[in-house]
Amino acid sequence: MKEKTDKILSIWHKHFSDEEKHYSEFEPSDIEYFVGCMLYNHFAFSKSLENLKTMDLSYDFLSSCGDEYDEIQALIKEIHFQTEEESLSFLQSFIQESRDKYSASELYLLNRLHNHIATLADIYAGSLNVDHVDFQNPLYR
Repeated sequence: MKEKTDKILSIWHKHFSDEEKHYSEFEPSDIEYFVGCMLYNHFAFSKSLENLKTMDLSYDFLSSCGDEYDEIQALIKEIHFQTEEESLSFLQSFIQESRDKYSASELYLLNRLHNHIATLADIYAGSLNVDHVDFQNPLYR
């Protein structure tokens, strides 16, 4: 499955290497963030909070990501695991590997995704029982 995410990242990093295709406030780490969101949506975690069943991709990104979007969406659809826990573990690994590529100043969106997925992992582990998210005071890890 990692081969598929590596291919996805390669496609979009190549696409966005052309600065003409950047949108306002573009950061290279945005690519990993949006791929992480697409994986999250694809896995459709049953224990996600009701208001966080899906993560919206920004219009800026979608309007800039080019014709490669359909190819990437097809690759995402090919990624499957036996259990939600395996999917969660894969997504956590993907996010951590992505975070390791960038400096602290480039990690805003990836850190948000990391924090959300870490909270979801706590829910799956049974160590956290939540029924809402306080967006003003998220858990930081």
